Amino acid sequence: MTDAPPPAFRERAPWWGPDLQTLRNVLLPRPGELVGGERLLLPMPDGDRLAARLDRPPGASTRPLVVLIHGLGGTETSVNVVRTARHLVREGWPVLRLNLRGSAVSRPTSKGRYHAGRTEDLAAALRQLPPELVRRGVALVGHSLGGNLVLKIMGEGPGDAPILGAVAVSAPLDLAAASLRIQSPRNALYHLYLLTGLKAEALAPGATVAAAQRSAIAAARSIWEFDDRFVAPCFGYRDAADYYERNSAGRYLTGIDRPVLVIHAMDDPWIPAADYESIDWPSLPNVRTAFTPGGGHLGFHARGSGIGWHDRATSAWLASEFPAG
Repeated sequence: MTDAPPPAFRERAPWWGPDLQTLRNVLLPRPGELVGGERLLLPMPDGDRLAARLDRPPGASTRPLVVLIHGLGGTETSVNVVRTARHLVREGWPVLRLNLRGSAVSRPTSKGRYHAGRTEDLAAALRQLPPELVRRGVALVGHSLGGNLVLKIMGEGPGDAPILGAVAVSAPLDLAAASLRIQSPRNALYHLYLLTGLKAEALAPGATVAAAQRSAIAAARSIWEFDDRFVAPCFGYRDAADYYERNSAGRYLTGIDRPVLVIHAMDDPWIPAADYESIDWPSLPNVRTAFTPGGGHLGFHARGSGIGWHDRATSAWLASEFPAG
């Protein structure tokens, strides 16, 4: 195992700059899936079920369960999620990849959909896990939108969920600012890719979508419009601005009372650096930060290792906070 913290982040050739760091995950062949794995279907109070995949390290593990949560439009099969799961399992952690409500893998068993702050689904899923899995506690790891979800639940207070701590990677602390940033001209291709995927996800067979909602989805020309015309009214929010304001992780940070690690690259092309620079991080006693000047969005392809720098930082921090025993 390699639980020692990684050295300072330095970009690995030829992945120079925020865009190549971000795009490497899709430019190169996909990582191989872990062999084996167990499928769990976790019931929600309204009858929907969330699909999850459990992978265990060889032999008996004495480490807490890691619950890994994907980002916007993602699933358990997203490249960054598979890479993280592979590394953590190799380091001795049992990993449960949770597919949010309505994401591609959970769609066959769920009519509804997720949103950036739907922490009640995460709490409900944790309550449905077998006692054997959570007897040593749970550590959450969230990527991008999943990072926002993780920070929000940690700031709200996990309640009776057996959460020991959490890691958030490339999380949008201000959803409105991130939405505007992804719509900027420099991000036009990213925006088109994400919006196309969101529309397909929302209209996938099995989704409960009324005719008026289908029209709103089809007519949306931006993620902001998608959230304003479809997501916000779906969940009782006044509009996109109201939805963003009430679910942005930044407003929940002061409530965090358990160990949390926040990993972020300040050149992230999807998230304004100002969102991170405006937070008084030293005033948050339970939050540790690992900020790098480069790394892009969920990139962190560093010199010295083919394993993502953020994954090495995650496993090292988890091992230091929650040692095996």
